[in-house]
Amino acid sequence: MNKENITIQRKPSLWALSPLFVFLCLYLVTSILVNDFYKVPITVAFLFSSVYALLITRRLPLSERITLFSQGASNKNVMLMLWIFILAGAFAQSAQAMGAVDATVNLTLHILPDRLLLAGIFLAACFISISIGTSVGTIVALTPVAVGIAEKTGVDLPFMVAIVVGGAFFGDNLSFISDTTIASTQTLGCKMRDKFKVNSRIVAPAALIVLLLYVIEGYQVQSPSQLQNVEWIKVIPYIIVLLTAILGVNVMLVLLLGILSTGIIGMTTGSLEFFNWFGSMGTGISGMGELIIITLLAGGMLELIRYNGGIEYIIKKLTSHVNGKRGAELTIAALVSIANCCTANNTIAIITVGPIAKDISEKFGLDRRKSASILDTFSCLIQGIIPYGAQILMAAELSSLSPLSIIRYLYYPFAMGIVALLCIMFRYPRKYS
Repeated sequence: MNKENITIQRKPSLWALSPLFVFLCLYLVTSILVNDFYKVPITVAFLFSSVYALLITRRLPLSERITLFSQGASNKNVMLMLWIFILAGAFAQSAQAMGAVDATVNLTLHILPDRLLLAGIFLAACFISISIGTSVGTIVALTPVAVGIAEKTGVDLPFMVAIVVGGAFFGDNLSFISDTTIASTQTLGCKMRDKFKVNSRIVAPAALIVLLLYVIEGYQVQSPSQLQNVEWIKVIPYIIVLLTAILGVNVMLVLLLGILSTGIIGMTTGSLEFFNWFGSMGTGISGMGELIIITLLAGGMLELIRYNGGIEYIIKKLTSHVNGKRGAELTIAALVSIANCCTANNTIAIITVGPIAKDISEKFGLDRRKSASILDTFSCLIQGIIPYGAQILMAAELSSLSPLSIIRYLYYPFAMGIVALLCIMFRYPRKYS
């Protein structure tokens, strides 16, 4: 066996999934029982579940188990996410230091009427995410602004951050340049524009319902009676980030341009000195330390689950009881949902179960466009509500909140999931069912 690249998989096993249950019990269940989401640090929960995953991996010496764990932690998708975290931390803190966040908050409060503030933030997140195709990029750009608005209007901070996260997943699900859209259409063999037509009809009712709820909730929101003047030049870093992202520029280059603009504008306006700019970037990067540790531990633990046969067990059990078109669609939804829980990455979940979904679609005569929409929608649903997903962790880090305090306010992902289930049960859209 090659010790540097251990890839042999074991037979399907329910026991392989037990590290995930250990994590959920330690973090989620314990937090709910003691009614304190900060009592159990998520890093500690992942540490215990990772050690447990190493212990239950049989027929490998300890050194090879650690190598396997390290392979998962150093996966190219994990490493790319770590780079984004580092740059996002540097940008967020430098933007805060030079006054870009405050300027953007003041601009938002000037533009949007009080009653439409919540709905406006949701629409902005939807538009940005569908334009740039990434929920993480949207969360990085808008979460600091949402935090500032919450402080000035008295809106509950977890609620405001959840609005941004919900809108971010709207675009992640529908955008033509989203990884999940590309993965789902490629594995099912359908065109992106056809998948968009079906997918938009499935999620549009959920988006409209949630938008209406935010309009109603917005009736209670009041902006400060005396608004500060907008320092337009300090809004430029956010404009650069949003415009370059919408133009399809790589997210890491987007964040680098944002960081450079904060330094140039900060020093030009006298609001930030050269070494203070460096210091703010260092503070931002250090602030991402916990998030980086969580991501590495999660990547390693989930690789052990995959190696021990956890995902294969799920696929085998669910596909053995498929019966009829409705059952076939529900099976695809369940497969990608559980795979997403086990991988904490919606794109990887789609790639993992995509070939099985294609076989199910062909066997039961499902419309490939709807099957691709189901794959994408349910992967985004689970990614949007698991407390160890990159998006929730990023939003929690940028707002200094517990992931669980945000999840309970995620109206859109839950509404999207409920509407998608109803579409399966009641065969909607009829033309594609």
